[in-house]
Amino acid sequence: KNFFHNDHPIPLELACGKGEYAVGLGLLYPDRNFLGVDLKGNRIWVGAKKALVEDLRNVGFLRTQIDRIATYFAPGEVQEIWLTFPDPQLRTSKAKKRLTHPKFLRLFQQIMAPGGYIHLKTDSPSLYRFTKWVIGLYQLPVLQDIDDVYGQEKVSDVLQIKTHYEGLDIAESRKVHYLQFSLPAEPLPDKEDQLKI
Repeated sequence: KNFFHNDHPIPLELACGKGEYAVGLGLLYPDRNFLGVDLKGNRIWVGAKKALVEDLRNVGFLRTQIDRIATYFAPGEVQEIWLTFPDPQLRTSKAKKRLTHPKFLRLFQQIMAPGGYIHLKTDSPSLYRFTKWVIGLYQLPVLQDIDDVYGQEKVSDVLQIKTHYEGLDIAESRKVHYLQFSLPAEPLPDKEDQLKI
């Protein structure tokens, strides 16, 4: 809030790459503040430049590691988190690096307002399935579950925003999956041993 100088809601785009979602959402919702977060400065520079060209005062970028995100926000300061085409970390040994792993969800709970939303948009069937297992394990409320975003008759403006990685179709699935779910205020208990990895 100190950065934006207002009390508007703050959604984050984590592992934002070139920040297409932060910029796209900033254009759609001028009454909210959007912050793209990534470690690679050369990537977020692209989004930051576009935000400056478009004079989007409600879009900013933060260069940091995601596991340090709680040091930048007050508890309850973030309303939504967007995970747009994050690395699915397909190897079993890398499961804890998936951004929908309970380890990260607990981290997000530290900065999110109670009932805040997580949005996952991915072309990885593996990450989509894994996230659904996590949701089921913790009985998290699901607001939307779309197996094939572009297979729908009508696609919302928000889901029509495309990232650079979406265009590459790295998973070669020719399908984009979307999940929107919320997190409880109390920390998720340790049930990782029950996860299907």
